[in-house]
Amino acid sequence: MSSALQQHRAMATQPHDGTPYTTTVSLRPIAAPSILGLFGFSGATLIVAAHMAGWYGGSKTDLYVFPFAAFFGGLAQFAAGMWSYRARDGLATAMHGMWGSFWMAFGVLNLLFATGSLTEPKGAFPALGFWFIPLAAITWSGALAALGESLGLFAVLATLATGSTIAAPALWTGSAGWEKVAGWVFVFSAGFAWYVATAMMLAATAGKTILPLGKYKRAANVPGERPVHPIQLEWAEPGVKMGQ
Repeated sequence: MSSALQQHRAMATQPHDGTPYTTTVSLRPIAAPSILGLFGFSGATLIVAAHMAGWYGGSKTDLYVFPFAAFFGGLAQFAAGMWSYRARDGLATAMHGMWGSFWMAFGVLNLLFATGSLTEPKGAFPALGFWFIPLAAITWSGALAALGESLGLFAVLATLATGSTIAAPALWTGSAGWEKVAGWVFVFSAGFAWYVATAMMLAATAGKTILPLGKYKRAANVPGERPVHPIQLEWAEPGVKMGQ
């Protein structure tokens, strides 16, 4: 070992008074929670948005929608939001936590309709329309924050916020036409979410970029490049990584 490297190590492991530091490093690797969160969001949004767009529907649709929305879109996504908190990703924590909570509530609402505990309004549904006002406002905030992460994530949240903005007055006034428009916009958001989650999953398994996400680093958008290089020191713990 060179004398220069020995001197550098000594300076890094001792304070100015020469007393050695006692340091403990605990590594808790965590997979990107947004892979699960985005897939859960994509699936639930596609099912409900397709119904809003008029692709399918019948007298028992609520009975079939509620378990998928509550568990796949709700519980799975909410759990991803909490794991995003551990990954120190504030944007994912907010978006997955909020929309996971919404999907669980939406699932419960449809269960109440399906069991006859509540009667689903025909036409205008102001109570549900009001749900989408805070959802739209917070999601627009998330879309703005996503510009600092990637264009792919911005596309997911921008279309989601747009669909929520359209859905609020459509449900409030009972406009079937605008509700279908909102459904179509939500379908696009679901598609973008599927793409982003797939790109993240492929990058995690291959260790290199397969599908570009519109990040601001060239390596993150060129297939075959490595977008992430874990922090490693010759004499320290390898693999320390923050965020997703």
